[in-house]
Amino acid sequence: MKLGFVLNDVMHEPLPSTTINLVIAALRMGHKVWLIGLGDFAYDPNDTVHAYAYSASQKKFKDAKDFLAHIVSKDAKKERITVEDLDILMLRNDPAADFDKPWAQHAALVFGCIAADHGVIVLNDPGGLRKAINKMYFQQFPRSIRLNTLISKNFQDILEFYHQNNNKIIIKPLLGSGGRNVFLVQPEDEANIKQMTEAVMRDGYVIAQEFFPPASHSDIRLFMVNGRPFEVNGKYAAIKRVSGGKDVRSNIHAGGHAEKVEITDKILELAEAVRPKLVQDGIFIAGLDIVEDKLLEVNVFSPGGLGIAGNLVNEDFCTALIETLEKKVAYKSHYITNFDNVEMNTL
Repeated sequence: MKLGFVLNDVMHEPLPSTTINLVIAALRMGHKVWLIGLGDFAYDPNDTVHAYAYSASQKKFKDAKDFLAHIVSKDAKKERITVEDLDILMLRNDPAADFDKPWAQHAALVFGCIAADHGVIVLNDPGGLRKAINKMYFQQFPRSIRLNTLISKNFQDILEFYHQNNNKIIIKPLLGSGGRNVFLVQPEDEANIKQMTEAVMRDGYVIAQEFFPPASHSDIRLFMVNGRPFEVNGKYAAIKRVSGGKDVRSNIHAGGHAEKVEITDKILELAEAVRPKLVQDGIFIAGLDIVEDKLLEVNVFSPGGLGIAGNLVNEDFCTALIETLEKKVAYKSHYITNFDNVEMNTL
């Protein structure tokens, strides 16, 4: 296969990186892989999309750090490729990381749509990702599995919501990731609630969410692939993310750590409730953040932790995921009738 992976910035990919682990797995399996930054696309006068992409000159790397060291070295090759020659283009950038670059937030979606129109399998579907560009997308999932939530830029709305929810809420940006500007607001913080809210408002709209005590120290990330919980040899791709100290954030990049987790029937029931929407929107891979029977977040942009999940249960989830890509390319070649890109995402 010929695979393209879109990242925010190839030269500054943060570690740990599920994307780089997938790249290494694909190289080990003999596939050709290119890494494309958000500023590396070009739409030519002949209506062809090209990209200035990095490719590895060797096939074996010890880990993601070793691979990235190779990419930034002179040994890596940056070449002009025709995007429609790819079998699969994986959109693995995080729009929230480019909050200060409005052009970058939609670049992958725009060029991804063109690639899909030219017959490339684009994962996740750009149309589905466009719906999910901010956390308002989360409100489209069944209310029974969501926490009580307000989205507003009006401080009085947020203050009223705070009082309606036992004077204890979480506030965070509507557009954001990595645990940045996430605050627990409780009675001892009441004198500072306006300043805390204004800090979040600098990033736009505020999500105010009821405080759910079991979520204060940990949550579970369950990976969904092809619209279902990702399972290999009876082991689910999932991690328990534990916050660092008193930090309300359990995100790994925000100082949390991962532990092994048991996936219960209750969690699988929640995943089944989420599944139809993921299939409808062409979401090949997603990370569900769960506490007990509640869904905290659905991450459809570059969900991380897949390699960590594999290490915890001694299973190579990254190689298994590349194998699912091989199947998609095979499905496409076996049928005369073309599947549209949304369908290809969850076949």
